[in-house]
Amino acid sequence: MSKYGDLIKKARETEPENQKTRNTEDHISGLASQEPELEQMVNLCVKVPISQRRYWMSKAKEQGITVTSVIVEALTQKFGEPDNQKARKP
Repeated sequence: MSKYGDLIKKARETEPENQKTRNTEDHISGLASQEPELEQMVNLCVKVPISQRRYWMSKAKEQGITVTSVIVEALTQKFGEPDNQKARKP
């Protein structure tokens, strides 16, 4: 065996007491089942010049809001929301 082969084999055989497995049947993306009506959140990537990003991030922080909320608001204002879905507000 390799230098650490025995340690790896031993670690795979037993589950340490401080690493109990969780029942994930009632979890979606780490959220408890108390919010089942919310959609899964995903990333939306937009490439912008770094100088503008710095400016926008500082302005958002200055106003105590997130850039995500501004982007979602702008997209909702421009295109609206789907009729058949409830969107999760950030």
